[in-house]
Amino acid sequence: MSRRGSWISGAVALAAAVFVSPAAAQNAATWANPIKPFKIGEGLYYVGAYDLTAFLFVSKDGLIVLDGGDRAVGRQVVANIRALGFDPAQVKILLNTHQHFDHAAGLAEIRKAAPGAKLHASAADGPIIAAGGAGDPFLKGKAYEYEPVPVARTLRDGDKVTLGGWTLTAHVTGGHTAGCTTWTFPVKVAGKVRQALVHCSSSVLPGYRLGRTETYPGITAAYEKSFATWKSLPCEVFLASHGAFFDMNAKRARLDAGDAAAFVDPAGCRAFYARQEAAFRAELSKQNP
Repeated sequence: MSRRGSWISGAVALAAAVFVSPAAAQNAATWANPIKPFKIGEGLYYVGAYDLTAFLFVSKDGLIVLDGGDRAVGRQVVANIRALGFDPAQVKILLNTHQHFDHAAGLAEIRKAAPGAKLHASAADGPIIAAGGAGDPFLKGKAYEYEPVPVARTLRDGDKVTLGGWTLTAHVTGGHTAGCTTWTFPVKVAGKVRQALVHCSSSVLPGYRLGRTETYPGITAAYEKSFATWKSLPCEVFLASHGAFFDMNAKRARLDAGDAAAFVDPAGCRAFYARQEAAFRAELSKQNP
């Protein structure tokens, strides 16, 4: 199988694994489909694809991009930044939710347009991004590898990233990957400053081992700790690494229809975490009768 064929096969397998319900599921044939960029709040824009997300933070001191999708989406991110009237070369900081190729492979594409951009990543996931996907304890092989990006700053739980008035807080919420990072920050939406959250991922991939035998040491405890963290974080504006996690495309339609607060959804955030925790506990019980 060719490198591209392996990539697509890997994408299909991973896409089938990360969604909370069959109705929400996308696959590799649709998750990278281009969509027009749009404004979520003051200085906050969506620049990703149909399901693989990327977020742009605009300030007078430069731009921040959070996640790059896969390689194709990374190129879309650059085009979407231009379509909004901003210069991709002004991206100063790259951030990431986690090191899987469908969120990190596009970072190298963005960096080609912004060679001065510095990647800030967690201590556990950063080395895997710097190695181009090599070293993941579960997703192994060429299908999951990508162009490496060096890490300029290693983030610990609670670290803050600041630029031009933006302050984003990194919350290391391991499980899905050891260094999975959820981000929180204030943003003005519909005339009011609200607390936004970009969820990393809480999915248990098919084949992950929990409990007595673990995919990587401490994975079970990491999920437990992360669910406690997620439930404690403020989440008025609910965003995530996959659009399906937060019903992005339905909310985008409401935004287009004039609802400036379409992405304000604290109840949806709470319901999402309840479903995800229930799925995790069911899988843990199944594997450890």
